[in-house]
Order: sequence, then structure tokens, then C-alpha cells
Amino acid sequence: MIFVLFLILTIYILSIGMLIYGFTKVKKYQKTDLKPQTSFTIIVPFRNEAENLPKLLQSFLELNYPNDLFEVILVDDNSDEKFRVSPFAFHVSQIDNIRVSNSPKKDAISTAMQHIKTNWVITTDADCIVPENWLLMFDNYIQKNDVLMLAGAVTYECDNSFLHHFQQLDLTSLQGATIGSFGLKKAFMCNGANFAYTKSLFEKLNGFDGNNKIASGDDVFLLQKAAGLFPDKVHYLKSEEAIVITKPTEDWKSLFYQRVRWAAKTSSYQSGFGKVLGLIVFFGNLSFVVGFLFSVFAILPYPFFVLFAFLKFTVDFVLLYITNQFLTKNRIKSLLLSSLLYPFFSSVVALYSLFGFYEWKGRRFKL
Repeated sequence: MIFVLFLILTIYILSIGMLIYGFTKVKKYQKTDLKPQTSFTIIVPFRNEAENLPKLLQSFLELNYPNDLFEVILVDDNSDEKFRVSPFAFHVSQIDNIRVSNSPKKDAISTAMQHIKTNWVITTDADCIVPENWLLMFDNYIQKNDVLMLAGAVTYECDNSFLHHFQQLDLTSLQGATIGSFGLKKAFMCNGANFAYTKSLFEKLNGFDGNNKIASGDDVFLLQKAAGLFPDKVHYLKSEEAIVITKPTEDWKSLFYQRVRWAAKTSSYQSGFGKVLGLIVFFGNLSFVVGFLFSVFAILPYPFFVLFAFLKFTVDFVLLYITNQFLTKNRIKSLLLSSLLYPFFSSVVALYSLFGFYEWKGRRFKL
């Protein structure tokens, strides 16, 4: 048993080490004094977001970007109460989602695509806030690089609760893995809250065809299709001025269902690298849980678990630290307690995602 656990840990450490190396290969992007020229359509799918949408729209209003070079399409996915958008200096329209699949968000983006006149599309979520140079950084990178798809970073705006700190740690690990995979030229994951691509690419990929039976995944499945066909034209925008801020969930049940929704997509990945990495991370965390339980019941010696935990914690910390320095530059809070709880939480999420269900925006979805 000790040999098996250490073999899994060795593979885990090597894999996270690869991601750390990949992270360093993606260089930070600094903007230059190029005149803005890219026209964007910002797509915002939403359902029951009357509290959050005004804040997002206000952040659009404060963008350091010409108003005539971007427009906003809000896609209402059957909200209980109709959101009424106020006039803004930029063009904003609101349309109703046309449901044709099991995925409300993919349908919303596909619906918006029928109204888009620009070539570049950028998606975000209703509970987000975008920085003032958001579009400027995307435009700058697009002008200087031959790209068809460009992914950006997302972080949380947290208060001082353990639940928020735990989510920040989890999201930081996901962002680190995302950037690391781009650096290894094995991109398999991104976040739809900060994701840009050309309309022509979307059409070449036939949109979400092949993945619309899965409720979520409007981002990763499109990314993997693009990376498979045009690997040299799918990039990551590692810019601190383009990091989108979103809100963490406010209770453990919502967090659990959110992570189940994210985990459920893994088995349908087109990326072999993504599938293998997902299994390695799962078994790495499960091995931690097994090692802990076996040491508690004296099946394995306690010093073995301490060494196992120390080695896993060390490699995880390196990836978390460098990613957190990029995302927030704040000290990682509740690190030890979150790191001890996380393997248990992620193992339960992964196992539950194989046969359970989840709730999302007031709806229940089978896995």
C-alpha cells in the first residue's frame, strides 16, 4: 500500500511540476501604445441577475475603450422577472434565449451569434466586474499576434470568511493549471467569464455541436475543439490588467453543485492531456484521503502520512503561490486548513459527479 500511494504521489508531483514549468513559459503581456482597432461584441448570458447586471454594465461604462468599437448583447435565459436595461453611451441590446439543447448557456451564446456583426466575440458572466483596460489589453494582443482565440484570467472578490478563502484557493489552483497547460501547448481549460474568439472560428467549429447534451462547458469544449484544429492560434492573455473579478458562492451547497458541474465535464474532454491530468489530480487527492484514514486507524504508520502530506503540500503550494502572485498579490489566507480540507472535498465532488445531479440557476440537471 505504501508503494502504491508513493507511486501515485510521484506521478502527481511530476504532473504539477510540469504545470509549474508551463506557467513560467507563458510570459506576462504588457500593453503598448497601439491605437484601438478591434471591434468586440460582449455576450452576457444571464438568468435572475437583476442585482448583478447593473454593476457589470457600469464596469463596461468605465472601460478605457472607444464606445463605437464594442457593443453588448444580454441574453435572458427565462428570468423570473424581466430585467430592463437603461440607455448607455455604448450600444447594448437584450434578447431572449432560444433553447434548443440541454445547455442553457451554450444556447444563449448561439442565440447571440445570430445578432453579431463584429468578428471578435468576448464572453463574460453577469456576476462579474471587468477592469478598465480589459478590452484594450485584448485588442493590443490581437493586433500584435495571429490569434483566433484568447483566454483570460478570473479571480474572486472575497470577504474574510473561510468559505470564500477556500474557493479562492480552489480557483487559484484551476487558474494555475489553465495557464500551465497553455505554456505546455496542451491547452484544455479556460473560463467563460473571460474568453474571446472570432465569430468565424465559432462557425468553423460548428459552435457547440457535439457537446450540447452537457449543460455546462461553453468554454472548455470550444477551447479544446479550437486547440485541436488551430493549436498555434489559441493563446492565453497573461495580463494583470485583463483579470475579470467574479463573486464566490455564498454557501457550501452552491459551491458543491458548482464544482460538480465543473467536474462532470471531464469525462467528455476531447483533450487526452486534460483527461489524464484530471485522473492524476483525482487519484492524488484520493490518495491523501486514504493515507489520512489509514494512519488514523493505524493501518499505515503516522510518519508516512506526514511525509506524504508534506510533499503534496509543497508542490501544490508552489503552483498556488506563483498563480496567486499573478492574480491578486495578496497573501493566501486559510492556506493550511483549506489544503487539508480540499482533498476530501474534491474527492467527494469527483465521485458524486459520476452518478448524481446538480442544481444551477434554479434548475436541476442530471449527470
